[in-house]
Amino acid sequence: MNRIKDYDKLKTRITSWLSDYLKGSGLKSFVVGVSGGIDSAVVSTLCAETGLPVYVIGMPIHQDEGQRTLSINHLLWLTENYENVSMVQFDLTEVFEQFKKSLSGYAQDPLALANTRSRLRMVTLYQIAGENSGLVVGTGNKVEDYGVGFYTKYGDGGVDIAPIADLYKTEVWELGKHLGVSQDIIEAKPTDGLWDDKRTDEDQLGASYEDLELAMETGTGPAVRELHWFNARNKHKMDPIPTFKL
Repeated sequence: MNRIKDYDKLKTRITSWLSDYLKGSGLKSFVVGVSGGIDSAVVSTLCAETGLPVYVIGMPIHQDEGQRTLSINHLLWLTENYENVSMVQFDLTEVFEQFKKSLSGYAQDPLALANTRSRLRMVTLYQIAGENSGLVVGTGNKVEDYGVGFYTKYGDGGVDIAPIADLYKTEVWELGKHLGVSQDIIEAKPTDGLWDDKRTDEDQLGASYEDLELAMETGTGPAVRELHWFNARNKHKMDPIPTFKL
């Protein structure tokens, strides 16, 4: 799905929006977690394009070596090409293992542990943001954030601002090309990196992003069932918190 006619104009619009929001917030910097995937690569580059201070953070937890390499290469590329970018890396593997040990018998469920990885990263980003008067910038796209709810509640879903959440994944890939993001990242199979078995997003969703986008945009195609199933299952992430009212 590609609704964008001018990606250079889109880049200018998003970077201006980011700049205006940061200046209006009274804060001083952007903070972005860089996983090695296309979404975080595009978002971190858009933030860098503003010319305002940006902290880009690598946070591996038992990370696949290929993903880790993509993350490090993008972090280095950013610091080499943008003087306003500061790179920080924290290996959170020991923190994660100590967390599991501390919870003893309550750290067994694989899905819960995968979500814990994401939440540890969120805590880290907000610590860096607190130290540097920063805004935590979200990296979710339209399919993940508003279609299937493919993110961790209070993990990668815990952000201050979401610059690409109205872009389909295929549009994020195209924007990445216009921003000069590495071809290795553009071609890498999307993955949340929260599992030890290298499962991809498509493995987990049972459909490609292209098919999910078609289902979202037109209500047709081979992924309608998957879209509806995940959307219903993950409504609790996308809807306001249920609140008892007097």
